Amino acid sequence: MGQIIKRFLNGSYLEYDNGKFDDWCVYLTQPNGSRKPPQDIDCFIVLKKLAIKYSAERVYEDYILVYELTGSQIDSQVLDRISLVAKKYDSDSLDVDILFSVLYMVMISEERKRYTRLGKRIKRLGICVLLMEERSVQESADFMRGMSWREIDTLCRERGF
Repeated sequence: MGQIIKRFLNGSYLEYDNGKFDDWCVYLTQPNGSRKPPQDIDCFIVLKKLAIKYSAERVYEDYILVYELTGSQIDSQVLDRISLVAKKYDSDSLDVDILFSVLYMVMISEERKRYTRLGKRIKRLGICVLLMEERSVQESADFMRGMSWREIDTLCRERGF
C-alpha cells in the first residue's frame, strides 16, 4: 500500500503505489475496500455526464484551473482548491472532487515520467477532444493511440497548449 494522498467524505481515498511502469500509479480505494487505478475511460465517462448536466464549457474551465495548478509534486493547497471547486457541483460534488483529484494526481505522474516530452498536456488533449470537440468517450479515450509524441505535441500546439 502506498501513501494516502487524499481522503474523501465517503471513506474512499487516493494514493500512489507501484504500477506497470513506475511508482506513480494512482489508485482509488472505495469504502468497500475495492482498489484499482482509474482508467481514462472511467474519468471520461464521468466528465461526459457532468458536461451534459452542467455544460462542457464549465467542466472544461474547472479542469483547466486544476491543470494550470499542476506541477510535478503534490500540493495540499491544490487538493483543497479542488474540493472547493467541487462544492459548486451540488449533489455531484463528491464525484467531482474524486474525479479532479484523480486527474490532478495522474497529471503529476505524467509530469514525473522519465524522458516525457508531453507531460500533463497528454491528459489535456484527451479532455479537450472529449469536452470541447464533442467526441465520444470511446473515441476520446482511443484518440492518441498509436501516435508518436511529435504528432501529439503538434495537436496540443494547434490547440494552444
